[in-house]
Amino acid sequence: MQIALFVAPVLVFVSYLFGPPMNLLFSPLEVVALVVSVAVVALIAQDGESNWMEGVLLLAVYTMLGITFYFCRPDDRPKNRLAQRRLTHR
Repeated sequence: MQIALFVAPVLVFVSYLFGPPMNLLFSPLEVVALVVSVAVVALIAQDGESNWMEGVLLLAVYTMLGITFYFCRPDDRPKNRLAQRRLTHR
């Protein structure tokens, strides 16, 4: 968790140096995918054991999320006025 809390802000600041700035605005699809992933991993890890069926479940969730993101791409339009203003001043 400490790595994630360190890496995300650092990547935002570094993106200003090397190309288009990265923001931390996530689409609803990305948030739902993260919640589903965390819920499935917590469900599988709670008993402390693993078997082949749980591995198949993890692969199935991974495959479904991959297919979902392939066909349901979030639109690239900025959702707030600050990001819109940044794009128009380039």
